[in-house]
Amino acid sequence: MLSFIIPAHNEEAYLNKTIAAIHSSALACGEEYEILVVDDASTDGTKGVAETAGAVVIQVTHRKIAATRNSGAKAAKGDIFFFIDADTCINQACLKESLEAVKAGAVGGGCHFNYDAKLPLWARVLHPMGLFFGRIFKLVGGCCIFVTRKAFDKIGGFPEEYYAAEDVAFSSALGKIGLFVIPKARVRTSARKIWTMKLGQTIWLLIKLVFAGPNGFRSKKGLDLWYGKRPDDPVYQQLPKN
Repeated sequence: MLSFIIPAHNEEAYLNKTIAAIHSSALACGEEYEILVVDDASTDGTKGVAETAGAVVIQVTHRKIAATRNSGAKAAKGDIFFFIDADTCINQACLKESLEAVKAGAVGGGCHFNYDAKLPLWARVLHPMGLFFGRIFKLVGGCCIFVTRKAFDKIGGFPEEYYAAEDVAFSSALGKIGLFVIPKARVRTSARKIWTMKLGQTIWLLIKLVFAGPNGFRSKKGLDLWYGKRPDDPVYQQLPKN
């Protein structure tokens, strides 16, 4: 069985589409599955949206993405875990390629992503560069990561000492114990964070990641993008979605 694990904090606006995409993809592939939404201290209607859409809700108060993902894995019943961000839509092609990779012996992997709306110019330049180097170095973001239960247990899950870049550390750890695969098909994720980030902020985070790795993210300091008050974003809201 497949376990789709969605960490969520105040995601009522996006969650329904994310869960619907999982239902559609899993049914099209003919797989038995479950959907777990790990509701991490939400103050909106995340729980109700998730339950109405057919997901099991696990409520936690970690406010740390690695711990939230791990809580979902502890409750999961499947043999293969898919960690899907709450604003990300998987598709049949991604799921099919991921499962084929596991059947061929991969311990896990992850899908790269396209955005659901037009990006600022600086992001349109950086995005393809990130995809290129990510494929070379076998690194993926947290939008869609898959792993066998056995491999997940072997590496001890997501490292909870990090507030961000836990997905980078997780991918690296998987690559050390077996084959890590990045399918050709891509998922679709929200561009909302891109429209609330400044170019300087993005470059600083990238420099930090390159020179310090995940160790540069042991504190919430400077990570308001994920842990601060979510800013209003009228520009992104007005953009046409794909």
